[in-house]
Order: sequence, then structure tokens, then C-alpha cells
Amino acid sequence: MGKYHVPNWLLAAIASSGGFGIFLLAFLDSTILPFPSINDLLLIEFCIQFPGRMPYYAAMSTVGSLAGSVVLFIIARKGEEAAFRRRAGPHGRRIHRWIERNGFVSLLVAALLPPPTPFKIFVLAAGVLEMPFRAFLAAIAIARGIRFFGEGFLAIRYGRQATRFLAEHKLSFALASLAFVLLSYWVLRVVARRTSPSGD
Repeated sequence: MGKYHVPNWLLAAIASSGGFGIFLLAFLDSTILPFPSINDLLLIEFCIQFPGRMPYYAAMSTVGSLAGSVVLFIIARKGEEAAFRRRAGPHGRRIHRWIERNGFVSLLVAALLPPPTPFKIFVLAAGVLEMPFRAFLAAIAIARGIRFFGEGFLAIRYGRQATRFLAEHKLSFALASLAFVLLSYWVLRVVARRTSPSGD
């Protein structure tokens, strides 16, 4: 897997548990244990080995990340804002203000961009600020779904070159996905506004 070293015991454990292993890794990565890029690389590896299972592996990664984010969101909602500011450090005030104004779009951006984007800080901020739970779920599910299914597609199409491609162009891939999501979001907003009774 190129310059990224994954411990053999971790590979063996996840490989033996199949989709559940990918789910667990994505869950842990979104909660307490950071595994930057490892989840993405293992997803690509499994999709290369078993291309017919790509939708299953991508879905398990998405659901695992979503479940972990929900746990972090609930913890933050029951916590205090002071704890969030300690965790966020000097960026806390700006993230706080941005989430207040653009919560849904903020989570889309954070969930799509590659490490070292402070994704967990945005999740914590959403919980502290009591962002509507449905909007939170939708933002994470859309962003992570696009990310993991996109990686699965690249794995099937380009094989092991997909790993090198993502390592060298991960920011471009994330920005392209983000542009697509934001454009779709804007179109849906325009359509909803025009079809609403108040817009007549």
C-alpha cells in the first residue's frame, strides 16, 4: 500500500471479518481512535480483490463512519461547550461561528476533505450547538457515501493504481466531490424554493 504501512495483524483481523471489519475500523476512526487514510486504503484493497462486493464494502464503510459520528455527536451534545473549545484549540471560535451559520455545508466539507482536515472537531461542534439531528445524519451520509463509493469505483476501474492516484490527488478528488455535492445542494434548494407555496 505504498508509503502507508498497515500492521499485518490489523490486515489479518479485518480480512478475516470481512465487511464487519471495515465497519469497525470506520466506526473507530470516527470516534476515539484515529486511523488516517487506513480505512480508505483497506477499502480500496478489498474492492480490488473482490470487485463484485464493492457496494457492500463501501456501504459498510459509510455506515461505520456514520455510526461513529453519531456516537461522537451524542457525546458532544451531552457535554459542555468549554470541553469543545479545549479540544478545538485556537480554531474553536471560528469553527463554532461557521457551524452556526452553515452547519449542513460545513459537515459536508469536513466529511469529504482528506486528512488532516479536523473532521471530528466539526462533529463535536455540531453536537454542542445542537444541530438538527436529521440534517447532521444527511450531511455525513451523503459526504461519506460519495467518498467511499467513489474510492470503490476507482479501485475497480484502476486497480492498484487507484491507491497511488488517491495519495497524489486526494485533495483534487475531495474538492471535485465537494463541488458536485454543493452544486446538487444548491439545485435542490432552488427547486424547493420554486415549488413551495410561498414561492408562487
